[in-house]
Amino acid sequence: MKPKIFIDGEHGTTGLQIRSRMAGRADVALLSIPEAERRNAAMREDLLNSADVAILCLPDDASREAVAMLEGNNKVRIIDTSTAHRIAPDWAYGFAEMDKAQPAKIRDARLVANPGCYPTGAIGLIRPLRQAGILPEDYPVTVNAVSGYTGGGKQMIAQMEDPENPDPISSPNFLYGLTLKHKHVPEMQVHGLLDRAPIFSPSVGRFPQGMIVQVPLFLDRLAGDATLQTVHAALVAHYAGQSVVEVVPLEDSAKMSRIDAVELAGKDGMKLYVFGSPGGEQVNLVALLDNLGKGASGAAVQNMDLMLSA
Repeated sequence: MKPKIFIDGEHGTTGLQIRSRMAGRADVALLSIPEAERRNAAMREDLLNSADVAILCLPDDASREAVAMLEGNNKVRIIDTSTAHRIAPDWAYGFAEMDKAQPAKIRDARLVANPGCYPTGAIGLIRPLRQAGILPEDYPVTVNAVSGYTGGGKQMIAQMEDPENPDPISSPNFLYGLTLKHKHVPEMQVHGLLDRAPIFSPSVGRFPQGMIVQVPLFLDRLAGDATLQTVHAALVAHYAGQSVVEVVPLEDSAKMSRIDAVELAGKDGMKLYVFGSPGGEQVNLVALLDNLGKGASGAAVQNMDLMLSA
């Protein structure tokens, strides 16, 4: 019998992207709720409890409500794409490449928290250096990033695309999270294995999908006489043997004069770069991904496939 999948919030940005990735798949059966009934709590609860895997594409409070609807039903496995459970100890963190043991943790878990888009890039750069002993746990990490506007959901999409919107956004690029209290900071700190919260400065560009995440570092503040080459080698070693995250060779990075934020739009992989001058004092670590791909819907489908492989 095919496993039954219910996407709670299938009519939102992330849910629609998950559905598009699963279109035509013959190995699963999709349960669906009509858009007009999406607020029908009884129908939602019935579909949630009928599924083998429920993928929650909801705001935090609605995700907690959905999890409560499944209380006592241990047969339904959950992937939550909200921020509600990303640092909860009883939830597996759904970044399969984060650690060698992570795919098995996701495969065997009943509860999986899908990572945020910005944290996927940041943790993807930071954690390998922490585990290699190169980046001290108390290093004052800064994370600077730009995302496509679809990361803001239907409301921001309307603000960016509809000039008749009551609160239109005409800026080609804008910063937000100016109080430095962005909701993604806790998961960056916890899963980045950092002793102190990073300074996170996010921004949005006038392009639908794509993302660049940057983590600049001073080499003399790292451990073990770190160099451009040793930092790059640590990333290469961490991601050896898998295909979703690509560490771009140093010689290729050295030839580049710019990075296009939309290069991976519509794709579910992630590219990591290490930039700097040989013998220099600084490096800039860069992650390139699709905010709705590896940063959201693509990761959810990847996690679902791992869970179904158990």
